Amino acid sequence: MNGLVDILATVDVLETVGNADIEVSSLQFDSRKVEKGSLFVATCGTQVDGHTFIGSAIEKGAVAIVCEKMPESFAPGVVYVRVADSNEALGRMASAWFDYPSASLKLVGVTGTNGKTTIATLLYHLFRRAGHKAGLLSTVCNYVDDEAVPATHTTPDQLELNGLLARMVAAGCEYAFMEVSSHSVDQRRIAGLDFDGGIFTNLTRDHLDYHLTMENYLKAKKRFFDDLSDEAFALTNLDDKNGPVMLQNTKARKLTYSVRTIADFKTKIVEDSFEGMSLNMNGKDLFVSFVGKFNASNLTAVFGAAVALGISEEDALVHLSAMHPVSGRFECISAPSGYKIIVDYAHTPDALTNVINTINDVRCGEGKLITVVGCGGNRDKGKRPIMAQEAVRGSEQVIITSDNPRNEEPQDIINDMLAGLDPVAKKKVIAIEDRYQAIKTACALAQSGDVILVAGKGHENYQDIKGVKHHFDDHEVVREVMG
Repeated sequence: MNGLVDILATVDVLETVGNADIEVSSLQFDSRKVEKGSLFVATCGTQVDGHTFIGSAIEKGAVAIVCEKMPESFAPGVVYVRVADSNEALGRMASAWFDYPSASLKLVGVTGTNGKTTIATLLYHLFRRAGHKAGLLSTVCNYVDDEAVPATHTTPDQLELNGLLARMVAAGCEYAFMEVSSHSVDQRRIAGLDFDGGIFTNLTRDHLDYHLTMENYLKAKKRFFDDLSDEAFALTNLDDKNGPVMLQNTKARKLTYSVRTIADFKTKIVEDSFEGMSLNMNGKDLFVSFVGKFNASNLTAVFGAAVALGISEEDALVHLSAMHPVSGRFECISAPSGYKIIVDYAHTPDALTNVINTINDVRCGEGKLITVVGCGGNRDKGKRPIMAQEAVRGSEQVIITSDNPRNEEPQDIINDMLAGLDPVAKKKVIAIEDRYQAIKTACALAQSGDVILVAGKGHENYQDIKGVKHHFDDHEVVREVMG
């Protein structure tokens, strides 16, 4: 049991009806989970308005309601609390409910279109290698020290998020690293969290089905930095035109990183191959098992954040040299017949361009590049023709196929991609709806010295078709069909 007054301690309350000096048995925003003694928060979601379930929550035994709009009538014995933003309030109440776990951790958030998973995951591994207990909240998997907890969203809801952070505290973790999606900022899932640092990677077209405009998308990312305290650090990528924008209004200590210009943390690529890169980082040489300029940038962000958190430059470089790519992020598989396959999560035009450019830089014109790519259903349709154009621009052969069609027809998505291509470009393209057959065809076409890029799904081990997740793993398929 927790006191309602204590739970509301950091919430801006506009109005209260009833006596708030009561105990509540649980905190819920899903009316189906309400039980006797619960506090129900009526949140305004993208699909459903929780205010329509206030009556149902009270019938199930809710003794307190937090809402943005007071109901027309009040049930006897129930406390009603009105707030300006119930999602914001839920985040703050969830933090209080779990005894403010983020305040007991060195919590660092990573935001941007690409690179979030790689940076957060590598920081988690670096600090564990350095002898610290640490937690990770990522798209691929969450970790409470060494315990894996399956991930369902890039950033969990307020209750799940604070619950995981509380488990990290209980496990003795000192640090926590998390991906911070633009959705989670906009929906206030991170409200009430005490961040010790923020990292910005880049901003390119993505999630416009949700944000509608790039300006809204930018504002969501920027708000994360605007909300950082003066005791935190803000580390931004100077190679992205939006990098300096993130620092405009932040109170945090400002730090920068770059692979192109002068910055607090600067990296130069000395040599690049499919086996890894020789780098010069802040004047010191190292070899890493990563490929490409975008990974050099990600590693520089990891280096900068580690130093900002107190790891020495020398130790940070030693740990980085022992790291390996994150699952589904530019994973290189060599076929017995002499060609290579790159499995990568690239699902935005910019990410696809980065991976293709990296492959072309490394192969130096030898062999041909065969790219297998699709686009997700029920997402930003505007990027579909762009994805096809980028694939064709940098590849000798392109196979357009299914990604996660969700509730759309796969062929409709493929047609949207093909619509971006002129007749000459279409001569490079084969459309194969079945993703397994698309990968199999790519392997049949490949010869020694060629490179196949299988893009879009990376670490995912399923295909989302008509609301059902069918097992599908690009890695498994590649190994099965490459011979």
